[in-house]
Amino acid sequence: MFYRPKDGHGLKFNPFKAIVAPRPIGWISSQDKNGVANLAPYSFFQALQDTPPVICYASARHKPGFETEKDSVANIRETEEFGVSIVSFDLRNAMNASSATLPREVDEFAAAGLKKMAGHVISAPLVEDAPISMECTLRDIIALDATDVVIGDIVGVHIKDTLLEDGILDITQYQPLARMGYKDYAVITEVFALERPKA
Repeated sequence: MFYRPKDGHGLKFNPFKAIVAPRPIGWISSQDKNGVANLAPYSFFQALQDTPPVICYASARHKPGFETEKDSVANIRETEEFGVSIVSFDLRNAMNASSATLPREVDEFAAAGLKKMAGHVISAPLVEDAPISMECTLRDIIALDATDVVIGDIVGVHIKDTLLEDGILDITQYQPLARMGYKDYAVITEVFALERPKA
């Protein structure tokens, strides 16, 4: 089949998210100036560069059923900082619970039964049981059509010591979750290496 997105695809569900997959999940933590924490998973999430390290995630502009800005973006706009935790296979149910659309005054850490870990640089909490968490300061928020792209500078990285072997991070130990299309997820359980061709 061929379709132009502006004309529609004619399928039961939009295939675009299934085409661009698997996608890493950024578990974004933030808090407002009153100290109310927020935690939400975003699968439009990616690293942009490594020196200095910069990440980004994209968020629909409004909460479903609300006219207000998404809590994560509103908090980050207000405090100019946020955390990113990586979702392991063991945390899949807690991640899913934190995706519920809840009122702004509800703390998703508590709603999902998760412990908070204090950052070293930022005031927003991180997911204590996550294999890896990153502390970020806001670099920019770019408005697209109905989406806000949040770009952050990584100013602190937490890695569980047991995941490092001979100076290499072994992701098969914590098995990161990835988002597919529809309601589907995947988990990384094995990896392989390829040597880049010499010029």
